[in-house]
Amino acid sequence: MGAGPLKDLPVRGADAVDAVIGVIRDKAVRPLTLATRAIVFGIVVLAASVVTTALLSITLIRLLTVYLFGGRVWISDVVVGALFVVVGLVLWSRRVDTATGSEGAS
Repeated sequence: MGAGPLKDLPVRGADAVDAVIGVIRDKAVRPLTLATRAIVFGIVVLAASVVTTALLSITLIRLLTVYLFGGRVWISDVVVGALFVVVGLVLWSRRVDTATGSEGAS
């Protein structure tokens, strides 16, 4: 090959391509990877929380029915339903209105 600046031209070209690919990876691929991970972990946490809530409510109804209400399932259903309503009302009263930034019921 020739001497001088033309000798290291392939090396400089490869370094330039590597730098461009690094910038593309840093600007596009890495944020997409983080967003995808957040979505997947969010779905996993949501599914696990739904299953856990269902199993805990079934367990609570069974325990109340057997040990507290003597086989009367409807009373256990009312108690657990009232518990969910109370929790829902507390969470509803603590919400934040995103349009006005104010808290509480409007």
